[in-house]
Amino acid sequence: MSTLAKFNETFLSPFFRDFFEADNFFTRFGNYTLPAANISENDQSYCIELAVPGFKKEDFKVKVEDDVLTISAETKSETKEEKKEYSRREYNYSSFSRSFRLPDNVKDDAIKAKYENGILQLTLPKSAQQVTAAKEIKVE
Repeated sequence: MSTLAKFNETFLSPFFRDFFEADNFFTRFGNYTLPAANISENDQSYCIELAVPGFKKEDFKVKVEDDVLTISAETKSETKEEKKEYSRREYNYSSFSRSFRLPDNVKDDAIKAKYENGILQLTLPKSAQQVTAAKEIKVE
């Protein structure tokens, strides 16, 4: 059985990370959290499922390069309400990025991605020999 390894990218510099973590100023760096990932394997492929509700399939960017699969997404929204007595404007921004180092037996050029009901599902076919590619994967 092969191992599928992951690594996370931190977007804060060490100074800010120490500042925020020391006082627990924000839980998990404010609104920044990583989506839960389930990884499974069968004889033909690996499957990665990410719980990412609130996004649209157009928000995702999935790419593979140098045997590293990177899944990222961002969404922005703005609401504006103007009344005679006041004006209110709210902004919302959500993003994440997760990367997974792929085992040698993954066929990089045949990875498929599908988003449905808040779950992003990626199918990573296995191959007898190593097949590497650098490409962006369309989410269906």
